[in-house]
Amino acid sequence: MATDYKKIGEDILAVVGEGNILSITHCATRLRLEVKDRMLIEDQEIEKIDQVKGVFFNAGQYQIILGTGIVNKVYESIIQNNPVFQDKVTNLEEIKKEGNPIKRGIRTLADIFIPIIPGIVATGLFLGLKGVVLNDTVLGFFGTSADHIPAYMLTLMSVLTDTVFAFLPALICWSAFKKFGGTPIIGFVIGLMLVSPMLPNAYSVADINSGVNPIIAFGFIPIVGYQGSVLTALVIGILGAKLERILRKRMPDSLDLMFTPFVVIFVMMLTGLLILGPLLHFVENGLVYVVEGLIHVPFGIGGLIIGFLYPLAVMTGMHHLFIMIETTLLASTGFNSLITLCAMYGFANAAVCFAISTKAKNKNIKVIGTSAGITQLLGVSEPALFGITLRYGMKPLSVMLVCSAVGGALLSILGVQANSYGLAVILSPLMYIYDPYQLITYILVGVLTFAVAFVLTYLFAVPQELMISEER
Repeated sequence: MATDYKKIGEDILAVVGEGNILSITHCATRLRLEVKDRMLIEDQEIEKIDQVKGVFFNAGQYQIILGTGIVNKVYESIIQNNPVFQDKVTNLEEIKKEGNPIKRGIRTLADIFIPIIPGIVATGLFLGLKGVVLNDTVLGFFGTSADHIPAYMLTLMSVLTDTVFAFLPALICWSAFKKFGGTPIIGFVIGLMLVSPMLPNAYSVADINSGVNPIIAFGFIPIVGYQGSVLTALVIGILGAKLERILRKRMPDSLDLMFTPFVVIFVMMLTGLLILGPLLHFVENGLVYVVEGLIHVPFGIGGLIIGFLYPLAVMTGMHHLFIMIETTLLASTGFNSLITLCAMYGFANAAVCFAISTKAKNKNIKVIGTSAGITQLLGVSEPALFGITLRYGMKPLSVMLVCSAVGGALLSILGVQANSYGLAVILSPLMYIYDPYQLITYILVGVLTFAVAFVLTYLFAVPQELMISEER
């Protein structure tokens, strides 16, 4: 039976009250309503509506979790069928300006890095496939070895696996310019200059056996390329976009097309290579050192801490900060141990949902729990987290946090680390196919985390209120 999005919208308006709504918008999974009086809304009535997976009130907004794809259609049905709401539509960007400066800064970082994630995810998969293709056991099975692979094949593989990280600063500058209102192609050109082949390659300079040294300017400033340097590209991109906006307001129209790009590129190239680059290089290395130090704390303690803190970061929106750190780790080391230690959150959260939906007698919760669990397995955690885990108190939340933490500790002890990011739960094993041990170990820990979280929730964490049968 086809979903009636118009009826869902009408049911929501009936419970919330049309006159109670001050503004309306939506994000990827939630319908966001700014309301006059939150106390007039009966949460249980909203949750009985078809496709609703949960509700919560945050930052002055009543947020109804509907899920990816569904929320867009319900939102459109409300706007189209109720012309009065067209004047109450708000821009999500305006909402993002609300809140404290730290949260706004983290959301800004996410907005810059999210557009480049597909390229890095694809590169990670290419790296995994390359590891499989060049594995001695695999080659031996086909009666050959790496020495017999044609040089052009190895070159093509390297093009697939190395290009994104070689030009990562260009991608970051492009995205930062786009986010901050600059001309993206100018940002891209500046980013390319940071990794120009005419500069000593950063990776070669870092290799003491390469014989490649930095160029010394003014007797003390080292000039190198910034391959893989995330922080330098990020700061240069933000400052360059702001400089361009300032210049365009003051530059005469007849000179704008030529001289604004000239000044922006010239100033930011010198700033990046001679001033900010050398300074931020030390900051970036320090960040990598600290994070890796935490990750590799003995006996899995680092993994335990990260696995416990990551779900809490998701609840507050602070998890977007992890994206920049993961990108820096990938660019600096070629691996992403951080996402590995965070990954068990998804397995544990999905298991809690499935356990509650399996044991609950309430038919509505069975449907919502199963739907939220499936959504979590596909990488969208909000319906599961807010609609099930947090909604039913400390027991489900505690099970999820403990299993996420213990799973992270096990992966840390076993030395498992991804070579990409952006793939969640059932797709996440693809980040480990570069090595059989990594892949098998990760899957076993993931399955174990899921199983333990499911059993603990089923036995001890399903609220009694859900054990009462209720016909819809």
